[in-house]
Amino acid sequence: MTNRWYIHFLRLPVQMRVLLITLFFFLSFGVSIRFLEPDTFHTIYDGIWWAIITATTVGYGDFVPHTHLGRIAAVLLILFGAGLVSYYFVSLATAAVTKQNALSEGKLPYKDAGHMVIVGWNERSREIISKLNDSGSPIEIVLIDETLEENPTESRCVHFIQGKPHVDATILKGNVQKAELVLITSDHSHEELLADMNSILTLLTIKGLCPEVKCIVEILTPEQVVNAKRAGADQVLQSNKLTSIFMLSSIHSRGTGLLWNIMGRLQENRLTSEPAASHFEGRTFAEAKAAWADKEKLLIGIKRGKELEVNPPLSFKIEAGDEFIAIK
Repeated sequence: MTNRWYIHFLRLPVQMRVLLITLFFFLSFGVSIRFLEPDTFHTIYDGIWWAIITATTVGYGDFVPHTHLGRIAAVLLILFGAGLVSYYFVSLATAAVTKQNALSEGKLPYKDAGHMVIVGWNERSREIISKLNDSGSPIEIVLIDETLEENPTESRCVHFIQGKPHVDATILKGNVQKAELVLITSDHSHEELLADMNSILTLLTIKGLCPEVKCIVEILTPEQVVNAKRAGADQVLQSNKLTSIFMLSSIHSRGTGLLWNIMGRLQENRLTSEPAASHFEGRTFAEAKAAWADKEKLLIGIKRGKELEVNPPLSFKIEAGDEFIAIK
């Protein structure tokens, strides 16, 4: 039985062990001084109070031992007690600094839920995190990256995890199974096919551990889009294709950058979607636009399953399960 309690004691954190030893030390000297000098220390509480005040070198002087044995006990208490108290506070400070360093270096797991996970640190993820932090209701973000040595942001909403994203231990540290959304960005420093393979491997790792979490993955080559969908991607972003669209738009608009300006405005007036209410079923898109006129939102389209109708004909009929796409 004693051996079992000793093993449990050794498993406690070092700060807890030092605290228990220090409290036992105070209790022992408090009880001892009560019996060594009963005329001065009328209760055990007085003895414990004297032991704490003496060991912490405060020394109020309200209780002073007068006998030789009492003074010897006081000397021992000062020598050993002050050391224990100092070591306890030093261990607390060391633990706090160690934990802070571990948090900054991405070694501590994330334990909350309902967060967003971003895999990969680059200009795109930097911009996304900046926009999300500047929004009216910032969300908790877990950033996973293997190239960084510490958290690249100073935001309290960003928890950094250092490690390879296609390793189970790293994904579990990010508590991905309780995340609302995962965004996997592509590493443009690698050759495009290799970058896509790494993104798909990360996607497979995440879907293998938590298949229910929604994943958005950035793919560079069109040939790997199918493989990303086969791996379970809920949405595939073809960044090279989007860049080409912007370039063509700039060419057709004679360098005015009309599409780019519109997309820039959409960063401030974000796109939103919401399910069509049941009373809209069977009604036309024109009637829906009229009903949305007082919502301070611009209704621009209808999403039906995987199909998206942008600015459909005014006679377009709304069906059950449709979603309204609007700019707010």
